[in-house]
Amino acid sequence: MLTIADVLDSADVARLRETLAAAPFRDGKATAGPEARKVKANQQAIGDDPAVAALAAFVRRALERHPIFMAYARPSRWSRLLFSRYRGGDAYGFHTDDATMEAEDGRRLRTDLSFTLFLSDPTTYEGGALLVDGLDGEREFRPEAGSVVLYPTGQLHRVTPVTSGERLAAVGWIQSLIGRADEREVLFDLTRVRWATPEGDARLLLDKSIGNLMRMWGKP
Repeated sequence: MLTIADVLDSADVARLRETLAAAPFRDGKATAGPEARKVKANQQAIGDDPAVAALAAFVRRALERHPIFMAYARPSRWSRLLFSRYRGGDAYGFHTDDATMEAEDGRRLRTDLSFTLFLSDPTTYEGGALLVDGLDGEREFRPEAGSVVLYPTGQLHRVTPVTSGERLAAVGWIQSLIGRADEREVLFDLTRVRWATPEGDARLLLDKSIGNLMRMWGKP
C-alpha cells in the first residue's frame, strides 16, 4: 500500500469540490457488484454528465503526471473514475472489488490496483476512514485532501461510517503492465534508486536492468 501526498494542490481540490457540489449524484449501489451492493451506502456522481466527465479526465491527467504514482502502478489500462460522496450515516462495509471491470474503452480490464484520491479536508468530517485489511491487520487512512492511497485490489477494505460532514473522493482501478505485486515492488525500488543515482555508468546499468525486467514481466 502506498500513500502519496499533494497529487492535487489546494486550488485544484477546491475546484473539484465546487464542481461536484452542483453535479448530479445517484445511489452508489448502481455501480457495485452483487455482494458489495449489500453493504454500500453512498452516492456517486453520474459519470455521463459533461462536467463530471471533465473532472475525471482532469484527475486522470494529474495521476499520470505524478512520477511516484506512475513508477509504482505502471498503468496499462484504466477503469472509469468515480466520484463518491458520503454524508451522515453513509458507509461501505467490508468487501472486495471485482476482479474485472469495464475499462474506459468499454472492454474488460483486470483490476490489479485500486486507488482513492481524497478530496475533503479531514477536519471537515468525522469518520469516513478507508480501512484496508492485510496480513498485518487493518490499516486506516484519512489523509489530507489531494492525497491518494493506492493498494492491491484483492484486499478486503471498507469505509467507516461518516458521522458528520461530507467525505468526497475519486476512486478508480488500474490494470498494470506488471501483473504481480512482488515484481512491481522490485521495479519501484530500482526506479527510486535510479532517481537517487547521479548520471553515469551506474545509472545506465540501472536503466538497462529496469528495461530488461519490464520486457520480462510486462504484459500490456
